[in-house]
Amino acid sequence: MSTEQNGFSYTLTRTLDAPAAQVWQAWTIPDQYAQWAYAVPGTVEMDVRPGGTWKATMRTPEGAEFPLTGSYIEVAEHRALTIGMDVPGRPDPATMTVELTQQGPRNTVITLHQTCDTKEERDGAEQGSNMLLDGLTGFLSDGAKD
Repeated sequence: MSTEQNGFSYTLTRTLDAPAAQVWQAWTIPDQYAQWAYAVPGTVEMDVRPGGTWKATMRTPEGAEFPLTGSYIEVAEHRALTIGMDVPGRPDPATMTVELTQQGPRNTVITLHQTCDTKEERDGAEQGSNMLLDGLTGFLSDGAKD
């Protein structure tokens, strides 16, 4: 049986040049999410509340597309999201926690944490999460120049 203690986990932390409310909107408004999260425009649907569902079709840098679905497990506006991701052949969703800590008017620390079943799954998820954070950082810095 896999538990949090014996799983393969990672934690990524970045400081973003944006207030927590702006970071929250980037994660929870479909049009914004599609701009930075490698999602195909028009495929993102989000019902951001505990038990609400989400779906998006992601596009890899190579152009391959794959649909993702899941649900929101915990929602604390402007502070934390626990997102469940459906995994084919797995009874329970994989979960990722997104935590936001505002440290000044335009500084928010974002922390992503996920525990996976295997080292390979963790390495792939960590690589994907780093790509997401890179996209989010670029999206927020582009928006700050408007």
